[in-house]
Amino acid sequence: METSPFSAMDVLERASEREGVVHMEVGEPDIEPPVAATEAAIASLRAGNVDYTNSRGKIELREAISDYYDRTYGVDVPPDRIIVTPGSSPALLVTMLDVVNPGDEVVLTDPYYAPYPNFVRQADGRVSTVRLDPEDDFEPNVEAFEATVSEETAAMMLNSPQNPTGAVMSGTTIEGLVALAERTGTRIIADEIYHGLSYDAEDHSVLEYTDEAFVLDGISKRYGMTGWRLGWVVAPPDEVEAFNRLVQNVLICAANFVQDGATAAIETEPSWLDGIRETYRERRDLLLEAAQRWGMDLGYAPAGAYYLLLDVSDLPGDAFEVADLFLEEAGVAMTPGPDFGSMAENTLRASYATSTEDIQTAIDRLDRLLGDLENEAHLSRS
Repeated sequence: METSPFSAMDVLERASEREGVVHMEVGEPDIEPPVAATEAAIASLRAGNVDYTNSRGKIELREAISDYYDRTYGVDVPPDRIIVTPGSSPALLVTMLDVVNPGDEVVLTDPYYAPYPNFVRQADGRVSTVRLDPEDDFEPNVEAFEATVSEETAAMMLNSPQNPTGAVMSGTTIEGLVALAERTGTRIIADEIYHGLSYDAEDHSVLEYTDEAFVLDGISKRYGMTGWRLGWVVAPPDEVEAFNRLVQNVLICAANFVQDGATAAIETEPSWLDGIRETYRERRDLLLEAAQRWGMDLGYAPAGAYYLLLDVSDLPGDAFEVADLFLEEAGVAMTPGPDFGSMAENTLRASYATSTEDIQTAIDRLDRLLGDLENEAHLSRS
């Protein structure tokens, strides 16, 4: 089965070979994990918790996740519907294997997170897309989904806050898409890994509107624990056993002591994120101001996560060549937009998960580079 490269990781590999690069190509939060999480993981490791756990995950962790959904969204998610995985990406792959049969249609938004189509193909499914428009702040349009989703559609993939746009779906939109899924017998697969990181909109979980969706989340983004590789799936009641059988065979279980650290992270006081969200808002505004000055503004403002699409259609070359130019001439690493679908073809994705100081350094470098390019263009016209 053909699997396309993930350009963000390709750029990271190249950028890591250079000195002094500002890394804006990957979603790597610069925040430290909650202290309690690190201490819990160390204590667990010292206690010898290095053996297998139940493939579903330790009950203490699943109870903590269940409590999280109760206090955050007011929904009752029993621990027996929660299956812990070593990261949310493997969870998504297993979900596709569970839901998609050979030839089945899976509807994605465009733009989409780059690995989504690869996961569909690994399950021998086929991809259809619903285009998202920056004039609508990249929020999905229920009517556009209705024109694409049918009774032949196996699943629709939702992601909010979204990667690569930072768009946040409203509760009304989610409710409309759930109603559409119910009418057509389509499974919803919801990637909610950036929940907790919305600053200009309110997060709504798909679980507020239905029990029949697969909902994915984890500790990577909001707790700054990407390398810990800990995620989970809330499975529909009728799919729990089938999903767990796949996990038993494909993933075995998440690391024992990491699960203890994750439990402590999830039990951290929610106000821990207040300052982090405000920092991301400030970084977004800093980058948006620069994008407007550069003529790269798409006319929208991300409401969550920490990504901004930059319009580079006026620069010479395609998005890959512009990304190369920024890396080689300015030492700024960004991800070429074509990885994220046709609606991002002429863009670069800039992550502002890095420090404010580094973002300002990147802006200063690009100011100089773009100024030089403008001077060269002016001389060539003279």
